[in-house]
Amino acid sequence: MGTVQVVATPIGNLEDITLRALRVLAEADRIYAEDTRRTRVLLEHHGIATRAVSLHSRNEEGRIGEALERLARGEKLAIVSDAGTPLISDPGAHLVAAAAQAGFRVEPIPGPSAVLAALSVSGLRAHPFTFVGFLPRRGGGRRRLLVSHRERPEALVIFESPNRIADTLKDLIEVFGPERKACVARELTKLHEEVVRGTLVDLAARFAEGARGEVTLIIEGGEGAELSLAQAPLDEVELGLRLEALVREGRRPREIAALLAPVSALPRRELYARAVTAREAYRAPNDETEGTPS
Repeated sequence: MGTVQVVATPIGNLEDITLRALRVLAEADRIYAEDTRRTRVLLEHHGIATRAVSLHSRNEEGRIGEALERLARGEKLAIVSDAGTPLISDPGAHLVAAAAQAGFRVEPIPGPSAVLAALSVSGLRAHPFTFVGFLPRRGGGRRRLLVSHRERPEALVIFESPNRIADTLKDLIEVFGPERKACVARELTKLHEEVVRGTLVDLAARFAEGARGEVTLIIEGGEGAELSLAQAPLDEVELGLRLEALVREGRRPREIAALLAPVSALPRRELYARAVTAREAYRAPNDETEGTPS
């Protein structure tokens, strides 16, 4: 039976790849890559001849039928992103879900992750943490998401483009306050790697003119926040914000319903239905592809 192997690749330094990942990529019948040009550099560096074809947000649905046919023939398919662990703010989730639903084996080939790399050097209270990926670009949705995390105890992990980091830090100051501790990790494992720690106002001054390269931003959680969701009842607005935040964390509808049931007057069935609707809206196709250091 065919197998899908989700392979983590370097986030910068081409030496940061496991022996197992190299073997899997060499033995794969086909590699599905977010950007074949970037993947080709990695493959050529390690002498791997396996063919890579594109898999991104605009063509993923069209690739699923082809992939399932190959799996039915017993082929091994590898999925890689531009950098890091696939499916973390990257395409591939629909293909993986379709393969799993069809009964094919899906294997993780673990390795580099910009999220964990940044957390490990941030110098902040990093456990627990919440990963949200790229923030919404529009002001309303962006602010609602940030406000929903303002009093939470988890560290917040954000991916940001270098040309938007200055505006994002300003928004964070407005919501979290100027003295909240944070860390900007830029170009991790690359030649110009930089990790800057300080308060949000310090970081805003440091990156007022923007930055270069891939950016991962860590914001420390609130000091006095409680870990339990059941500390206070949620009104309709608060419920919607919390539900949206849980969807962005990658929680499943059944899990979201269980977490919100103690603080909502709604039955679990209704919470589950809302979570399904919210997740479908969040996963709506986006014509613009972000390069991510996942």
